[in-house]
Amino acid sequence: MTKPQTTRKKRANGVESRQRILDAAVEIAGERGYEGTSIAAVSAKCGLPASSIYWHFKDKDDLIAAVIERSFETWLTAVVLPGEESGTPLERVTAMAANVARALVDAPDFLRLGLMLALERRPVEPRGRTVFLQVRDIARGKIIEVIRTLAPDLDESSAYTLADYAVAGADGLFIKREISGDAFDLVAMFELHARLVHEAAMRMTARSGG
Repeated sequence: MTKPQTTRKKRANGVESRQRILDAAVEIAGERGYEGTSIAAVSAKCGLPASSIYWHFKDKDDLIAAVIERSFETWLTAVVLPGEESGTPLERVTAMAANVARALVDAPDFLRLGLMLALERRPVEPRGRTVFLQVRDIARGKIIEVIRTLAPDLDESSAYTLADYAVAGADGLFIKREISGDAFDLVAMFELHARLVHEAAMRMTARSGG
């Protein structure tokens, strides 16, 4: 009779331990970067033995990749275009941009760590870098969907170009906030960026005769 309860308890403890490890890895990586992060440091931070960390993750690279994936999944829930009842296309995309910025403030780890890894070159690519590039493609795809919804007459090439511009601008604004701190209003700047992207989409559509 007690076996199912014991199994559930073990599973719950396993999930809790994994979250503690990921939380500790976020703190260590934020302070020391990828190179300065170690299993020993994460173990000391979370209070779990290294053997517990290796039970969940193959190595440091696998751990960093999991940090990026968890943060991205949290952030991705904000990349949703409000419905037509929410206002004009511009109001809808501006509202989405504000939500995306707030989510980045709350869950910045995938972009912070990912950009660090993306800018480095190694003979053997870390799995974390590969995961970041994969989730980045997913984010770009989501933005292309938004562009196609709001500017259905825009040709495919222009939609892809505009998505690249939107992503690059978001990267730059995020880096600016990392440098400047909370004094930089990321939400307001994302709203401005969204308006510029929307204006560009309208001009590109008009030029193509859509």
